[in-house]
Amino acid sequence: MAADTQNFFEKVYEVVKQVPYGRVTSYGAIAKYLGAARSARMVGWAMNASHTMEDVPAHRVVNKVGLLTGKFHFDGSNLMQQLLENEGISVVDHKIVDFDKHFWDPWKEMPNH
Repeated sequence: MAADTQNFFEKVYEVVKQVPYGRVTSYGAIAKYLGAARSARMVGWAMNASHTMEDVPAHRVVNKVGLLTGKFHFDGSNLMQQLLENEGISVVDHKIVDFDKHFWDPWKEMPNH
């Protein structure tokens, strides 16, 4: 992996580590916070590469409308949904119920953007 990609991934992981229990964010929101608004797909790649890192709560990152698009990258067919439900987030048809209520925007919640 190129050094600049590795550096971007590390920045993504630092943001994801800040997502509170019981809240979710989106790939695009992370990309925007990092000043790379068009890089939501790269945030997804970073999430796919994070599954061996126990301190990165990748299950809290979903797409812009609350779909669990990353669920196929978790061991077990419903692990991502189970992890979210364990935090009190309802999921129906692979989509977060009351997404706006659970959404955590790093742009608003974190300093230094």
